[in-house]
Amino acid sequence: MAVDRSEIEKLAVLARIEMTDEAAEQVASSISDVLKLVDQLQAADTDGVAPMAHPMDAVQRLRLDEVSESDQREKFQAIAPATENGLYLVPKVID
Repeated sequence: MAVDRSEIEKLAVLARIEMTDEAAEQVASSISDVLKLVDQLQAADTDGVAPMAHPMDAVQRLRLDEVSESDQREKFQAIAPATENGLYLVPKVID
């Protein structure tokens, strides 16, 4: 699929972009090249190829799920403006 200059000029008008004739021609050529590459990629046989999330077969190392801080809940509740039954009370913002 090729894109011509008139289509680029229409898009420039819709996007409120001022564009010279030379720039419109260059953009049309660039977009046409990208679309040709997409057509090439779509022609590749991908049957039986599993999708992958990353080209390297890497596994992320995760840290151990260990408690690293002491429980300071009572300390934080003591300085809170309003608490009730261990919960923080906040102003109602949605009716």
